[in-house]
Amino acid sequence: MATVRHEVPRGWQRFAPELTLGEARARLFALGGLGCDGGYGDAWVKLRLWRIPIWFPNTAGRRRAVRFHDIHHVLTGYPTDWRGEFEIAAWEIATGISRRYCMAWLLNLLGFACGLFVFPRSVYRAFLRGRRSANLYFTEWDDALLARRVGEMRRRLRLDAEFARPTLRDKEAFVFWSAASLLTYVAVAVVTLLPALVALGLLWLSRAA
Repeated sequence: MATVRHEVPRGWQRFAPELTLGEARARLFALGGLGCDGGYGDAWVKLRLWRIPIWFPNTAGRRRAVRFHDIHHVLTGYPTDWRGEFEIAAWEIATGISRRYCMAWLLNLLGFACGLFVFPRSVYRAFLRGRRSANLYFTEWDDALLARRVGEMRRRLRLDAEFARPTLRDKEAFVFWSAASLLTYVAVAVVTLLPALVALGLLWLSRAA
């Protein structure tokens, strides 16, 4: 069967194979302006959509998942800009996520949906890459993981291998998860906007009365 090497992610060369995961993660935090601890201890997470700041609670579930998510950034080479976050969302969805990390499922589905509109090709390539590799969500967190080498873990997760061309099952999986992500996005938008719409409706009714 013909094989093809996936496009090398933009941040792949930033983290040399001989670095430990701890060293590489510290570099990731510095490059992203995330502070010494990556913001793990913050009560709120701040994102910036172009120039518009967006805040959401840094829940315990999100903190548990983001430890692995940040290591995945290092290993996959996807940066922490918007395109990189959409790519890694597709990659993590394709590799599968333990049911213990509900917040990771939610945030990745939202990122996947957004990526379909602004970086569809990148999201598709990242998804196919995820279909041929593995992630760390099915392992227990151990600080000893940070002493492992980047190159060693890339090989373990099959991130530096050549992959077969996409099969029909790969394409079907992409369509399925694209639909799931879009439905999740709509549901979250409705739940988020509904209270505001109800409040505006009640305000309008009170003025009309």
